[in-house]
Amino acid sequence: MKRSVNLFLIGPMGAGKSTIGKQLAKELKLEFFDADQEIEARSGADIAWIFDVEGEEGFRKREAAVIDELSQMQGIVLATGGGAILNSESRTRLAARGTVVYLCATVAQQVRRTTRDKRRPLLHNEVPELTLEEIMSLRDPLYREVADIVVQTDGRTVRAVALEVIELIERDWL
Repeated sequence: MKRSVNLFLIGPMGAGKSTIGKQLAKELKLEFFDADQEIEARSGADIAWIFDVEGEEGFRKREAAVIDELSQMQGIVLATGGGAILNSESRTRLAARGTVVYLCATVAQQVRRTTRDKRRPLLHNEVPELTLEEIMSLRDPLYREVADIVVQTDGRTVRAVALEVIELIERDWL
């Protein structure tokens, strides 16, 4: 049976979901969406502000609603937020509505890519490495549970990762 032509990118912050997602959308001639950008556009506030005012729970409710809506579309590449898979309904919806790709990254890579980014509220602490390790220990099993494909991004170019993803999904879509 042919899978729906949707590609959902999951994985930790710093794995390259947004950047690789844009490349995949271009290569596959699909529309690209970034869940975090959609949340910000719809709320008129950045994610750090939403975390400050509504807490992580309020943000996760917004995130689940955006994922539900966007994942019902056809012909899209969706870059989810790193914690999107914490919501069991989001995991179920993503798995049922498209091909889920786990972009896997080591904590060292995440640190390199996120340490200067002020838009990462979960890393606003003294030791972001420990936070990232704790987050990965909780989330990695959830990423793997829902993923159709797992691709390592460490030390690789955007194009190389995108081409590997395309190669792996072609058999599902053809």
